[in-house]
Amino acid sequence: MKVIPYIDTDKCIGCAICVEVCPTEVFVMSGEKAVVMHPELCNGCGICVENCPVDVITLKWTDL
Repeated sequence: MKVIPYIDTDKCIGCAICVEVCPTEVFVMSGEKAVVMHPELCNGCGICVENCPVDVITLKWTDL
């Protein structure tokens, strides 16, 4: 089991804070929205969740 981030892209405001603060470069910008490009790199630290100004990122357990 591994923790990976999920983004509610319908509610993402495109601020790119998650891209900037992620120490393992899990996120990238795709157009005007952040997307999880490399979920396998997530270390589960939660910095993205803590820094998202609109609370659209969650960490979930997966079998990835």
